[in-house]
Amino acid sequence: MQYISTNGKAKEVRFSEAALQGLAPDGGLYLPQSWPQLSQSFLNDLKDYSLPEIGYEVSRLFIDELSDDSLREITKDALNFDAPLVPIGDNIHILELFHGPTLAFKDFGARFMSRVFSALRERRDQDLIILAATSGDTGSAVAQGFLGVEGIKVCLLYPSGKVSHIQEQQLTTAGQNVTALEVDGTFDDCQRMVKEAFSDCSLNDKLMLSSANSINIARLIPQTFYYLYGLAQLNTDLSPIFSVPSGNFGNLTAGLMAQRIGMPAAGFIAATNVNDVVPEYLETGSFEPRASEPTIANAMDVGNPSNFDRILHLFDQDREKIMQHIWGASFSDAATRESLKEVYQSRNYLMDPHTAIGYQAVKKYQSEVKGYLGDKPGTPFVILATAHPAKFGDVIEPVIGEKVPMPERLRACLNKTKQSISMPNAYGDLKDWLLEHY
Repeated sequence: MQYISTNGKAKEVRFSEAALQGLAPDGGLYLPQSWPQLSQSFLNDLKDYSLPEIGYEVSRLFIDELSDDSLREITKDALNFDAPLVPIGDNIHILELFHGPTLAFKDFGARFMSRVFSALRERRDQDLIILAATSGDTGSAVAQGFLGVEGIKVCLLYPSGKVSHIQEQQLTTAGQNVTALEVDGTFDDCQRMVKEAFSDCSLNDKLMLSSANSINIARLIPQTFYYLYGLAQLNTDLSPIFSVPSGNFGNLTAGLMAQRIGMPAAGFIAATNVNDVVPEYLETGSFEPRASEPTIANAMDVGNPSNFDRILHLFDQDREKIMQHIWGASFSDAATRESLKEVYQSRNYLMDPHTAIGYQAVKKYQSEVKGYLGDKPGTPFVILATAHPAKFGDVIEPVIGEKVPMPERLRACLNKTKQSISMPNAYGDLKDWLLEHY
């Protein structure tokens, strides 16, 4: 299996090189050169497979440098939690991806990556430095996923004052081999600084850098697993539409990758907050990155989503092709709060703000453009629930007028002391710090 850059100017590489590099030398993102296919017998019997078994069957298509036994052990160990599908009426289902250690969907990618990198350790002769920008849940998932892994150090960049208190506590209290850099800026600043680090030859000559963000193909591969697991739980002959709360668009790209290897899907809904550059592109044909605006769905506050390059590459830069597979919608904070309240009162189901945006997008699709993606009567809609509501209690509780129950593992991190290092939003400061400390 060979991987190529979306920019088309870097040489083809094996999975290990693509994963350890994170970003291609030409600044592009890696994708498979060709797309392997899931067997029809596997798809026919999908309902009989567990989440780790699905993970194994998919990962072996993309990773041919690790043995089958190794991949079985990795997926069994990494995916030791469930992702149940919960029906809430009107052919709408919630795929709960928040049952991992940090109660966010990022646990899938972080846990899988840490074990893959550990298995590939013999391919490097120095410590690997995981450099990742986070708008919230990536940081805590990466911190926990890589915590204490020998030969790996983790450096997380997050925007000061723009993540929830619980998210900040999770990503700044891990300790050991994990360091949090609190950047005076936005998530886009953090992401820009990380990209500059990967593109800096003088830095990469001295340090071995990799990323745990969705720019890394090793993060996207495990995110394909739960799409198929959700489909398995539907147990229907109708291809579903997946509604994906979207910020950096890694989650939706993973769904497209699952579709590309054979997963039946009628299409995808790109559900965003007011940072709507992709829905705007779908409507106008113009992609105009801009500074992100803060919202109550902070993990989606991205004004220049990296994975849009992958989406363009998958569809040969053809907007008409993209529109056959993706429909987009964006929503304000006020609409998100109203949706949270309505679903809690009418369906007795509590969502976090990101999932609420996915729900709003489904309702808008059903009322305004039903059939746009080729869906048929009875087509199921699957909303990817990205985080546990308790991580956003400060937003939700004033809306529903009740306390949100907090799992003990979240409560425990609140009693720890925050440990972060202040950082200007200038790449030169990041480079100096990395060279001094690593």
